[in-house]
Amino acid sequence: MSGVVTSASKLSFVIPCYGSEKTISAVVSSIVATVGNKNPYEIICVNDGSPDGVYSVLERLAAENGHVKVVNLSRNFGQHNALMAGYRVVTGDIVVSLDDDGQTDPRFCYELVNALGDDVDVVYAKYLNKKHGRFRNFGTKMSKIMKVWLADWPKDITSTSYFAAKRFVIGEIVKYPNPYTFTTGLVARTTKKIANVEIEHFERMTGRSGYTFMKLLDLWLNGFTQFSVKPLRISTVVGVIVAVCGLLFSLVIVVRKFCNPNITLGYSSLMCVILFIGGMIMVMLGLIGEYIGRVYICMSKSPQYVVRNTINVDDEH
Repeated sequence: MSGVVTSASKLSFVIPCYGSEKTISAVVSSIVATVGNKNPYEIICVNDGSPDGVYSVLERLAAENGHVKVVNLSRNFGQHNALMAGYRVVTGDIVVSLDDDGQTDPRFCYELVNALGDDVDVVYAKYLNKKHGRFRNFGTKMSKIMKVWLADWPKDITSTSYFAAKRFVIGEIVKYPNPYTFTTGLVARTTKKIANVEIEHFERMTGRSGYTFMKLLDLWLNGFTQFSVKPLRISTVVGVIVAVCGLLFSLVIVVRKFCNPNITLGYSSLMCVILFIGGMIMVMLGLIGEYIGRVYICMSKSPQYVVRNTINVDDEH
């Protein structure tokens, strides 16, 4: 595989920032020390409505280093939407996405970047030993199953928040205008030339993950509804199966009644059937409602994100 990165290639690092007041300085310093004079670079930090003082830290970093650019969002829009905000201001040839908590060590960025080639457009870090909690690891496994099933994600490729991509991939991703963003699915829709590089994963420098159960659920729903109608097709199939089962059960009851008129129709079995079918109907209606609601919100042009202000970002952005 022939590499595509030369000393003239500009690297753009995009970091969504949330609750990282105490860690973002170390991450930025590590990027600066790693890249040094090897390549031109920029570091785009997106303040995703963080409740702590991370914006003040970003202001200071941008004042000290002109390579640091800041995109300040008006409120919290979520990690994937924050990435989109950063992607739209990149000027580099290669874009590297990473976290703000120190778990995705910038010292390994060249292992990802140098793995890009004519037959590889995107390279994801694959962790030798993940340092996430059990809940987060469970969420990651469920997310991978969903991506393989819905977004035609390669089964042998692990996607993480630490990856490097060619500029044309990012250019295609940012064409997506809707508020429900799932960047991994957008990558899968753009290219199938995806690879993994194994690197070490580290403990968080401080604090804990900002991904709550509700945020993970929202992310899963984005993946479900953004790239596939398979859930709706499953709803149709399940509906047909339930209807057929109901018909067969009804025939059994009628036949048994004819064979033995003394049989008393069971209240319990009837209630079980009603509750089961009613529950299935409500689930299917909820799923359809989720699709319709998201279509409505997209049609009403709900913003993907809102930028309050920027620092060191060119006016054309």
